[in-house]
Amino acid sequence: MRAHPNLYEISTWPWLDELSKRAGRHLTLAGVPDREWDHLQLCGIDIVYLMGIWKRSALGRQLARSEPSLFGAYDRALPDWTARDVAGSAYCISAYEPDGRIGTWDDLADIRVKLHARGMRLMVDFIPNHTGFDHPWIQSHPDRYVQGDESAFRRNPRAFRPIEISPADVRFIACGRDPYFAPWTDVAQLDYSNADTRAAMIDVLERLAGRADGARCDMAMLVLSDIFSRTWGDYLRTIIPAGEFWADARAAVRKFTLLAEVYWNFEWRLQHLGFDFTYDKGLYDRLLHSSPADVRGHLTADADYQRRSARFIENHDEPRSAAVFGDRVRAAAVVIGTLPGLRFFHQGQFEGRMERLPVQLGRWSDEAPNEDLLRFYARLLSTVNDDVFHEGEWRLLDLHPAGDGSSSDLLAWQWLRAGEMRLVVVNLGEGTAQGFVQLSFEVAGDPKDGAIAFEDQLDGERYTWPRRALDESGLYVKLERGAAHIFRILN
Repeated sequence: MRAHPNLYEISTWPWLDELSKRAGRHLTLAGVPDREWDHLQLCGIDIVYLMGIWKRSALGRQLARSEPSLFGAYDRALPDWTARDVAGSAYCISAYEPDGRIGTWDDLADIRVKLHARGMRLMVDFIPNHTGFDHPWIQSHPDRYVQGDESAFRRNPRAFRPIEISPADVRFIACGRDPYFAPWTDVAQLDYSNADTRAAMIDVLERLAGRADGARCDMAMLVLSDIFSRTWGDYLRTIIPAGEFWADARAAVRKFTLLAEVYWNFEWRLQHLGFDFTYDKGLYDRLLHSSPADVRGHLTADADYQRRSARFIENHDEPRSAAVFGDRVRAAAVVIGTLPGLRFFHQGQFEGRMERLPVQLGRWSDEAPNEDLLRFYARLLSTVNDDVFHEGEWRLLDLHPAGDGSSSDLLAWQWLRAGEMRLVVVNLGEGTAQGFVQLSFEVAGDPKDGAIAFEDQLDGERYTWPRRALDESGLYVKLERGAAHIFRILN
């Protein structure tokens, strides 16, 4: 797989529902037309992440259909939803096997072959923190789960679920949670102080490595020993093993790509434990809420950290980028599409979908695609498919004022490879911004009294600038709010 790959997340259940409507018949993975994979290949996608393919918990589905606190999100995403549209959470599963709605192991194997033939790789979900309450381990291996006693259940009945192992044996199995929020009442918390639990989950990961090329690891930081101990210390029956689970997992699946969903500044730590890529929620938050200076500061981190960061402006957990970024979405997309690291795109992002679909729902609402945004993404993806954005050297550039203070709203960087150069400039501010980009010497060209042409690959416009002026003051740029340049240098 090439460096700085492009990942495309597909919400598999609603995607198959939409494909079925188009085909006029029920489709599983076996019936997906080859043109779908051909299109992703043309877009320059390296990794196809099929989200939500595992067997969903029937009990979790029942809870998802009857929990009033979820109904508001359903109403916003799918105003005409019915109980049949509630498939159950993709992260409340009863087995690591394809759900019957999705297909079979053979179907998944065929998809993987088709992706490999097109130079792409397959990623699936790994959910280390919890399972559904109807997972076979609940009955066969209840000690793989965190448990309380009856008094703990009486104090907080939404934090535990009574499970009858036998008429004489009732266990109070903890609901999964992170330390900052209320319990997730549809899932059972795995016990990472139990060596048997760890071994069983590594076995799951090894089996997934035989079926796919990588895994997106849900809430990966929750099973770090200190976080797990802080969250569940009052209920643990054994001492937590000395080694970290993720170190053992990495050793077990050395050639399997691991992507961590991670927050709370644990990204660097998980990278050191062996993750190939970690979510860059920090960049997302800065792009959405902070100043351009904060974004720039974030991009001065260690080069290896940058290379292993997963850049995104939406995914199945975040609001739709077209909705929250508004007229700044193009600049934000250029940022995540041209930085080093994993470039993470989400189904519906290119079309400008406005409503995030809860992971419990199996059908999208009808939204007309934003044709202008579709064309923009087509140009962006074509541009960043060039080798220079994958094999080149990335460098953050300085900018200087051009008559006012607005240059602080601009960010710029370049990619260099074997004399080939791309220059990226984005306006992340609230209004029009201008400034001088300080280009590195090796891209300035010759002769010194000649001119350099810059072709914007996003709109085809060309700009000519005297070489001497470039050397003396830099490249002058002026961008409207939310606009961007990706220049190719024509020497």
